[in-house]
Amino acid sequence: MSVWQQLFTRRMLICVFTGFTSGLPLYLLFNLVPAWLRSEHVDLKTIGLFALIQFPYTWKFLWSPFLDRYVIPLLGRRRGWMLLTQVGLLLVIAAMGGFSPQSDLHTIAWIATLLALLSATQDIVLDAYRRELLSDAELGLGNSVHVNAYRIAGLVPGSLSLILADTLPWSMVFVVTALFMLPGMMMTLLVKEPHRAAPPKTLREAVVEPFHEFITREGWNSALLILAFLFFYKLGDSMCTALATPFYLDMGFTKTQIGIIAKNAGLWPAVIGGLLGGLWMVKIGINRALWLFGVVQLVSIFGFAWLASIGHHDEITSIELAQLAFVIGLEALGVGLGTAAFVAFIARSTHPAYTATQFALFTSLAAMPRTFANAATGWLIEALGWMGFFLLCAVLAVPGMLLLIKVAPWKETQPVTKAQ
Repeated sequence: MSVWQQLFTRRMLICVFTGFTSGLPLYLLFNLVPAWLRSEHVDLKTIGLFALIQFPYTWKFLWSPFLDRYVIPLLGRRRGWMLLTQVGLLLVIAAMGGFSPQSDLHTIAWIATLLALLSATQDIVLDAYRRELLSDAELGLGNSVHVNAYRIAGLVPGSLSLILADTLPWSMVFVVTALFMLPGMMMTLLVKEPHRAAPPKTLREAVVEPFHEFITREGWNSALLILAFLFFYKLGDSMCTALATPFYLDMGFTKTQIGIIAKNAGLWPAVIGGLLGGLWMVKIGINRALWLFGVVQLVSIFGFAWLASIGHHDEITSIELAQLAFVIGLEALGVGLGTAAFVAFIARSTHPAYTATQFALFTSLAAMPRTFANAATGWLIEALGWMGFFLLCAVLAVPGMLLLIKVAPWKETQPVTKAQ
């Protein structure tokens, strides 16, 4: 089967839905909530601290063994948990907009934390389902499709919702955004359970064996290097975009301009980057893709530094809109490529018998930078300015690239079945 034939299959279509329903709540926390708080005159330090509510993405490996071990009596081991979390997400997102950032900030923080908890739990089962659904040869392409749909989901809270916010009350904006969880719920009801690996017989087996298998696979040194790489590879990029929407607002762009120009300018480069990433990985392998795409990801950070060097615009013309579109497009291309290879690397590193727990462990480490480091972005920006902050992000992207020498050597073409 050719690469293009592999792209147009039922399994790849399912990856579109898993990506979209996974990305929507995360981008809501990344884009819509900061824009909502900023438009209601909440200060940058407080908005930066809101990154801490994303701690469930960092610690989800702690409860992932329960999802591996226990089955909800409805729909099966993976699909039952998927539907439960998706219903919860729809209700929580719809309820969030009913509160005021001026008087209910603490309540909003608790609701956002619950949203992150449900979203992280959904990610555990969606990642496990996708890993069990795809054959080893489909990992690179399938995860690229997933990442593409993940990025496209960001257009709902990052574009459509922002445009609606200029004409509708925030309570209605959050209700409309919540309704976009419905396609994922329909997918959950229509697909079949993969049943690729038997669930652990005991909770102890579900907790201990995934970590034991990973550590003993190639020894402690190799395991620690992989974990360090997962932490550092997207550190600079993650921090760079942590307060992207407030950055655009501070540069003088309106919410509608950000919604129409910035977010849509990022759509096609992200889609093209993700698809090309998947197709190239079939040809060049995951290791070389991590090198090449990581360089593009690093270079894209300098686009933000350039935009910051131009400064605030009192009046926005077509030139300023074109500059913003270029920077966002370059960043979307870099992240589309880099994330496609990164997620494929994570999938390759998991063992099918312990999919949920190992996938959750690896993605938790990848989420740590955006949770803890991003919480300090408000202080860093006030201390360094936007220009200095983006240059710091570029420096922080280097360690992850250097670790590629050990974890994904350029000359070594490791098979996707490494963790089998």
